Amino acid sequence: MEPSQSEMNILANGKIHDLGDDLVVTMKTLLGEDQYDDTEGGLESEKFLPSADGKKPVRFTDFEGKTSFGMSVFNLGNAIMGSGILGLAYAMANTGILLFLFLLTAVALLSCYSIHLMLKTSGIVGIRAYEELGYRAFGTPGKMAAGIAITLQNIGAMSSYLYIVKSELPLVIQAFLKADPNSDVWYLNGNYLVVMVSASVILPLALMKQLGYLGYTSGFSLSCMVFFLTAVTYKKFQIPCPFEEFSVNGTDAHLSLNVSDQINGYSNSLVHEENGSHCTPRMFTINSQTAYTIPILAFAFVCHPEVLPIYTELRNPTKKKMQKVSNVSIFVMYSMYFLAALFGYLTFYENVEPELLHTYSRIDPYDTLILCVRVAVLTAVTLTVPIVLFPVRRAIQHMIFPSKSFNWLRHISIALILLMFINMLVIFAPNILGIFGIIGATSAPCLIFIFPAVFYIRIVPREDEPLTSLPKIIALCFTAMGVSFMVMSLSFIFMDWTSGTSRAAGGH
Repeated sequence: MEPSQSEMNILANGKIHDLGDDLVVTMKTLLGEDQYDDTEGGLESEKFLPSADGKKPVRFTDFEGKTSFGMSVFNLGNAIMGSGILGLAYAMANTGILLFLFLLTAVALLSCYSIHLMLKTSGIVGIRAYEELGYRAFGTPGKMAAGIAITLQNIGAMSSYLYIVKSELPLVIQAFLKADPNSDVWYLNGNYLVVMVSASVILPLALMKQLGYLGYTSGFSLSCMVFFLTAVTYKKFQIPCPFEEFSVNGTDAHLSLNVSDQINGYSNSLVHEENGSHCTPRMFTINSQTAYTIPILAFAFVCHPEVLPIYTELRNPTKKKMQKVSNVSIFVMYSMYFLAALFGYLTFYENVEPELLHTYSRIDPYDTLILCVRVAVLTAVTLTVPIVLFPVRRAIQHMIFPSKSFNWLRHISIALILLMFINMLVIFAPNILGIFGIIGATSAPCLIFIFPAVFYIRIVPREDEPLTSLPKIIALCFTAMGVSFMVMSLSFIFMDWTSGTSRAAGGH
């Protein structure tokens, strides 16, 4: 078969079509958007050459891309946006506005470049699965390393999201109903609520065949975070500085709604200062907490396990188009991150807590707007779980069933087992966030920096780009940066454990 003919017979996502009606569309693609990929077309098509009988075996990763550009942006943006946005105001308080802006910009640009490395590497070998890139680079050990890192990272993220549901949803219901905090009613039991949310909301969404179908829920999730951002901006102009603590006779209810205040070691005496120094924004700050905020920012744009699945399902996919999806998603999240951090910081200044919404509760735990915001954040977190679950299921299938075609029973069974396992962790392991803090500090740098760079160095032919070429030197620097972030994050976690305090706010 002639090379040009094979390229026309093979779609970019690896599916085989007859010529005929597809000839004109394919020619337009080759002459249009895919010119971006022409230099690598020969190597990319090599992976997807048909078998002797003219047909390529169908695998569970072979989808015909139908997801629009906008829905792909929603899905990737939802994968980026996590509960960590609640801690960014605290990060700004410990870095200053200008240093925070510099660090956030640097991390956003590094994430864009890291995704560029992934897309370039996947285009060279015609692979759109993170685990298969690891296999192409290092064989089975590379494939298992990538699959295990994705599984652990995303299970940790899902556990943290459901832990928020377990701890926050009962408090929100209690505040809305003005219920007795000591009541034993079932709807104030976080264990029951997290199981109900998992079964009624997360599971049906996780059973979708393709990730692209979640574009609508991802859009709604992002709209909830826009509501959060709007409320934070509005409250900046409503709350005076220094602010008044909530002080009515409902002390017990107040304490029950703000248990985390005691955990974070805050005392009321720190809120009020006679002078106005604590109501002045600082452009640049270095203190004992500054170093703890760097890992928060470093992991603010973790979405790499979702990039290639979204790329696979993108309509008329090219690397250039997927890079645009990534750039738009990261830019939107970058803007929301900065604005949420800025207005949260300018509301409370040095008194802002690692979890921003807890600071608002210290003023009025029954504030209707803040209660609605907490509901919105809980909704956004809940709708993020199915997005994060898809790459885990895909990684498990790559590791255990690499040559199997799509099967509904397997698809549903893996989702059920994952959700049951995560629910048991959230219910029976109260310290799960500390455990997955270590896992996240190890797997996140691998997925963001180390794996994309190392796979790129190993897979890109040396005759095209020798090790002394600028792109590979930059990739080597990426690897070193990832190792540095890993060491730094693990050091901070162990220092927290040793000191018996938890000073680092985080969460993806």
